[in-house]
Amino acid sequence: MGIQEKTARLNYRLDGPAGAPVIVFGPSLGTDLELFEPQATALSGDFQILRHDLRGHGESEVPDGPYTIGEMAEDVIGLLDELGIDRFSYVGVSIGGAIAQWLGIHHGHRLDALVICASAAQFYDPPSWPQRAAKVRSEGTDFLIESRYGAWFTPEWAERSPEGATRLLNMLRTTPREGYAGCCEAIAAYDLRDRLGEIATPTLVIAGEEDPATPVATVSAVAEGIPGAELLVVAGSSHLVNFEKPHVVSAAIAKHIGAVTIAR
Repeated sequence: MGIQEKTARLNYRLDGPAGAPVIVFGPSLGTDLELFEPQATALSGDFQILRHDLRGHGESEVPDGPYTIGEMAEDVIGLLDELGIDRFSYVGVSIGGAIAQWLGIHHGHRLDALVICASAAQFYDPPSWPQRAAKVRSEGTDFLIESRYGAWFTPEWAERSPEGATRLLNMLRTTPREGYAGCCEAIAAYDLRDRLGEIATPTLVIAGEEDPATPVATVSAVAEGIPGAELLVVAGSSHLVNFEKPHVVSAAIAKHIGAVTIAR
């Protein structure tokens, strides 16, 4: 079965003025489109903000896994075609950042700009991801909750923002088992290390200084592999850097994408 035949219908939310440049936001594994509420609030005055749930997450369709990053990228293209959107910028966190890289390689002619947050060209320890997928299919996601402290956000931030931490963890709790597992299998098979040089889209890469899931060195390797890419390391933040440090990340997104789309 080809990629197009396996495209899943994505749940989405579109905000902002008609005719403004479009920014599409792709979330991290185990989260949903509400991950980008801070960016939607900050940026929807100047841009159209299109947030989507990953396949198998939130209110999107939940096909049987395994999935691939290519299929998930084609989900995004299918959504954009359905909405009649040709050109766009893409902001992705973690697995969303992997989708961003795939789009840059395969659909660069439609892209204005890319922002890749807390991601990798190959994620750490590929053999461990099918094991996690099997456990989630069997037990659900609750066993992952405790480890998100530190992995997703710094413990200090959780103490200052307990409601924010609860909101993020509830996204994980409510992620369908098959959707989470299928995305784990996509991560296991994903490797674009030898293809980053094909990305010609203006790219900003953002790392959380205290992120153990995609450490600064891992994220920096993405920036080094993409010609002309810029790197921003955000102090005092972990993996979900856009939610933990929203003002810093939103300002960086606006500056990077605004410079490209205003000049267009």
